[in-house]
Amino acid sequence: MSLHTSVGESERLLSPLDPDPVTIINGESTFPVLLVCEHAGQIVPQALGDLSLNAEALDAHIGWDIGAAGVTRLLADRLGAPAVLQSYSRLVIDCNRPPEAPDSMPEMSDGVPVPGNRGLTPDQRAARKREIFDPFDAAVKKLRGLPHCQAILSIHSFNPQLSDGVKRPWEISFLYRKDTATSERLRQLVLENAPNLTIGMNEPYQIDDESDWFVPRHGEESGLPHSLIEIRNDLISDAAGQAEWAKLMTAVVHRFATEL
Repeated sequence: MSLHTSVGESERLLSPLDPDPVTIINGESTFPVLLVCEHAGQIVPQALGDLSLNAEALDAHIGWDIGAAGVTRLLADRLGAPAVLQSYSRLVIDCNRPPEAPDSMPEMSDGVPVPGNRGLTPDQRAARKREIFDPFDAAVKKLRGLPHCQAILSIHSFNPQLSDGVKRPWEISFLYRKDTATSERLRQLVLENAPNLTIGMNEPYQIDDESDWFVPRHGEESGLPHSLIEIRNDLISDAAGQAEWAKLMTAVVHRFATEL
């Protein structure tokens, strides 16, 4: 019997012992910028065991965005900004992908097989969407729809090199599609505070409807200024790095907020 066969259409995926899929920080804040962190967690629901993966795989980039949650929490604390963080591993369901996308619950991620995602039935996929993706998506929609919310930023991290060893030169990148102005302004503000940084624009990824959710469905759909921020994960893999980057981005987002 596979790890996920016990989850049927009428059964719950998450038990009372599993954490809530959504963490909201400063939910009552009227700070005008909402922070979002889709890949904050690396938890796997008890019903799925460990997806037949070892701890090393779940600790790696395929399991979550290393350092992104720490930076988001520090930013929310220092700015007094509202933030929405997702608790579960991106391998259970990726909350920055359309739920129907093949890589939403990948059978293979960066060359690593994910046995617990093999042969999922429609009911099993629906349970992950219903109990993890939907509550997180609803929380972001609710907070972005409040009258004081004037912009939304999503915090992510990326590996310093590709699997073939090719190094990525950027320390930070901004991802966008139709709203070019917000990412360009954030780039300018970063350079004002840290002129020696190498900044990527739509690097190392690009946005499309088939494989992205935040930019098309929260940014563009809301009409709010928005950007997906990517920080190289070797720079924020420990508390000191997270604090350093949160200090920089606090100055950037605070200045950005005053201009809204």
